[in-house]
Amino acid sequence: MASNFHIYSFNTQNSLHLKLEGDFDGNSAYDLINKLTKYNKDFYEIFIDTNDLNSIHPFGREVFQKKLGALKNQFLGITFMGRNGNEILTY
Repeated sequence: MASNFHIYSFNTQNSLHLKLEGDFDGNSAYDLINKLTKYNKDFYEIFIDTNDLNSIHPFGREVFQKKLGALKNQFLGITFMGRNGNEILTY
């Protein structure tokens, strides 16, 4: 994981909010996938705020997209927010 990457979280009644901060690389992608896998069954909606990402490494994006694609049936209520959300999800 990039040394400056962090995931901050808080929850409301049925929603989990994740705030990503730092540089998003391959290890960061795995960290995010692991968090999503761990908490997805506990929350109806998951919101991921990407405004505080400094950079998104192409390899991190590729890892995230492949893992998310393989698990897409598990992740139904995920919404990416912020200026970097589309960059994580598209090439």
